[in-house]
Amino acid sequence: MQTKDFYYDLPPEQIAQVPLPQRDQSRLLYLSPDHRAYADYRFRDLPQLLLPGDCLVMNDTRVLPARLLGHKADTGIAVECLLLERRDLRQWECLVKPGRRLRPGARIVFASGELTGDIVDILPEGHRLIEFIYEGVFEALLAEIGHVPLPPYIHTELSDEERYQTVYASVEGSTAAPTAGLHFTTQLLNEIRADGIDIVNLTLHVGTGTFRPVSTERIEEHTMHSEYFSLTTSAAERINAARARGGRVIACGTTSARVLESVCDADGCVRAEEGRTDIFIYPGYEIRAFDALITNFHLPQSTLLMLVAALAGRQTILAAYRHAVASGYRFFSFGDAMFIERARDPAVLSYNGPVELRPLAGQSGFPRIPEEGNDE
Repeated sequence: MQTKDFYYDLPPEQIAQVPLPQRDQSRLLYLSPDHRAYADYRFRDLPQLLLPGDCLVMNDTRVLPARLLGHKADTGIAVECLLLERRDLRQWECLVKPGRRLRPGARIVFASGELTGDIVDILPEGHRLIEFIYEGVFEALLAEIGHVPLPPYIHTELSDEERYQTVYASVEGSTAAPTAGLHFTTQLLNEIRADGIDIVNLTLHVGTGTFRPVSTERIEEHTMHSEYFSLTTSAAERINAARARGGRVIACGTTSARVLESVCDADGCVRAEEGRTDIFIYPGYEIRAFDALITNFHLPQSTLLMLVAALAGRQTILAAYRHAVASGYRFFSFGDAMFIERARDPAVLSYNGPVELRPLAGQSGFPRIPEEGNDE
């Protein structure tokens, strides 16, 4: 399958640079189970799309304040360092700028000198292995001098870095947020629980590989990045119980979806596991572990766009994205969201002709659609 088949046109002004004042005021594009119809909602209307007995699976990872600003000790040149992965107590794999000036043996001084780092080695992809020198607890020092890193397509600094964290984030370890969860408020989560929907957490620490474009001509030749995940016994039991009682398993975000597919059997039952996953989901892959997905809009030709295409069909997703662009939806990390039901008919997934989505407005029994003029 060709990477170019996952391209779409997006006006730059529709890439959201800042979050909305209130998380659940973002828009939500719903795709029906047959993937031929859509409806436009606000995210706060999500409870209308959920049913008692459903299970909503959330990624509880928290973004590290992993962006460190400093200078090269001998020349004073400004240095930016992004922590990627801890190797041992004091050593981290890092992305540094300017890379050509930072060779093994160089020392970086951060903040007022309470943290320094020595370049130990140059790793694949140009990353650096850095040994940090400090007193006390590294995490406490990081919280004091570090900054939450933002995606490369966001050029506006956040006034409140908590807006790049989900309200339920608890397990620190990511360098990027699981952005589908940014739309939830504590009040909305409480409302969902009160409606009889089980909310289950898992953990996947999101790395910068999530922004890496597919550079190969054929997607099958792409090397997927690897990320740490954990699914507890209790969480696995609750997810399997939802399936057993006839409820839907709804993955919040592609990170949750990737974990579920990494630990499921042929029947879609999941098992407790901790480890790393480099699963690459694209059209032709059979989704087994979840029935619907809540997700943001993804970059053209990205692995995440390919994942949602495996769920709904490539032509259907591209048609939905065309509607979103034409309707003024906001894209990427601080943008709007989708609720996609898994296609049950294999013909929908393999269909390669043009798709024209129809609006679901006015259909009997369908949840309320926001009134005309409410969109801003």
